[in-house]
Amino acid sequence: MPAPLVLDFDRSVGALPDARVVDLADWQEAIRFGCTLRRFREVVRAIEAQLPASYGTVFLGSGDYHHLSWPLIERRAAQAPFEVVVFDNHPDNMRFPFGVHCGSWVRKVALLPQVARVRVLGISSADVSAAHAWENYLTPLRRGKLEYWTVGVDTGWSRRFGVQSAFRDFDTPAALLDRFVEEQRGSTVPTYLSIDKDVLSPEVAHTNWDQGRMLEADLVRGIEALDGRLIGSDITGDVSAYRYRTWWKRKLSALDEQPEIDAAQLAEWQGQQHALNLRLLQRIDAATRR
Repeated sequence: MPAPLVLDFDRSVGALPDARVVDLADWQEAIRFGCTLRRFREVVRAIEAQLPASYGTVFLGSGDYHHLSWPLIERRAAQAPFEVVVFDNHPDNMRFPFGVHCGSWVRKVALLPQVARVRVLGISSADVSAAHAWENYLTPLRRGKLEYWTVGVDTGWSRRFGVQSAFRDFDTPAALLDRFVEEQRGSTVPTYLSIDKDVLSPEVAHTNWDQGRMLEADLVRGIEALDGRLIGSDITGDVSAYRYRTWWKRKLSALDEQPEIDAAQLAEWQGQQHALNLRLLQRIDAATRR
């Protein structure tokens, strides 16, 4: 298997076997959480100039960098139509008028012509509740390009907006995985996998963001359901501490209630995350198309 790739903005990803590491620390303030499209294109060009010819799973660090999944998926656009499966506690399909950020990138991916459909699995965030309905981009939901698979969230508002067919609502992660595994059985559709570990319960791993309800075993079931069909993958949700110099990023970070993390706690959580990364990498490698 090709070696994993680390896009190293925040020094949160531990050592991985044979990994190629691209040092992007100088871009952390500009790109973390969100940025203008012009700045985003600049960092993508900087990354493209340093990418190896082939690579395996890409590690992005904190979930604050999940919008980098967009260009990684776009690089697969020369292939036959494929699907994208995202494990995330948030829909990442939220309005952001200033460019792109870690909570808006899914809409960009759903617009790609070679992407047949995007499924976001494991959402238990209030981002898909009635109070935040107006923040969600509805067009990809209406067009059948995007599905929300939620756990324990009241999404009755979807019927009023005519997007109920894009919602799969479950009471538990286990019930969600049962349905997903059943639907994937026998499928031959190539799939790109993106994991934000905030989909997991804090008892599995701590992240920078509010977290979901999945256990590691649930996530592994989802990966194994894609066995032999994975054409690419990335992982975010590692934990790091950062104080923004940019005022609007400090403001938005405060609104999202991202916690302060002391040094001892950070080291403990990163150790927990590193062990999880190694296990997930092994599972993804086994499921990747040869």
